[in-house]
Amino acid sequence: MTETKTKIDGMEQMNFYPKSLDKRKLHYCPGCGHGVAHRMVAEAIDEAGLNDTTVGIASVGCSVFSYDYFNLDFIQAPHGRAPAVATGVKRVNPDAFVFTYQGDGDLAAIGTSEFIWAAQRGEKITIIFINNGIYGMTGGQMAPTTLVGWKVTTAQKGRDPAHSGMPMKVSELVASLPGSAFVARTSLHNPANAAKTKKAIKRAVECQVKGLGLSLVEILSNCNTNWGMDPVRALKRIEDEMVPYYPLGVYKDVLADKDEK
Repeated sequence: MTETKTKIDGMEQMNFYPKSLDKRKLHYCPGCGHGVAHRMVAEAIDEAGLNDTTVGIASVGCSVFSYDYFNLDFIQAPHGRAPAVATGVKRVNPDAFVFTYQGDGDLAAIGTSEFIWAAQRGEKITIIFINNGIYGMTGGQMAPTTLVGWKVTTAQKGRDPAHSGMPMKVSELVASLPGSAFVARTSLHNPANAAKTKKAIKRAVECQVKGLGLSLVEILSNCNTNWGMDPVRALKRIEDEMVPYYPLGVYKDVLADKDEK
């Protein structure tokens, strides 16, 4: 990380900026969680000393330009296909650290078969999954993770489970597959949970470095624009509505299991 010094109210402050993250201005809506998640991923890569050996796979969605924000080698994948691209990169370059950065529409809808089979096979990649319960970039349509009753452009009276089924719980699904090594669901709705998100990302990195299988960190985040809320209300919605249906925690950790033995 690079270090800078600034003065606030006459007091010198130390600021650290991840080497793996570019300093250009982000295009995300004000209050969006993508910027926070980007920094946490970059810090975890820096702290593991993987900056020169990392390959990121950008998805399609609001994060489509993530390759502009990381100082890392990046590949743009077709919609939903990031785990397949990551699989190819990792297999031909097993010493690289390979991660995908995907939203719920990209991963859980168009890319359902990709992440399921990557986890089933135990591909040694890391998936960073941003779950805001909606299609962000394309106009607020219902995603597989949209909660029951949430009003979206394609379900203007609210998601009806009799018509659309129940929201998909990705972490529980991936944790049940034999090839997954680490699976956690975290959140960005307050500082304490943001800190847990960083810890989970570091653990996911560690699992890949040790060649243990696929790791996935699901991060509950907000979409202020398509939710029609200011950032404060949107963060409260995560706590009040998303967390009860999507419980936070570590769902699988083979490293912890090895330590216990």
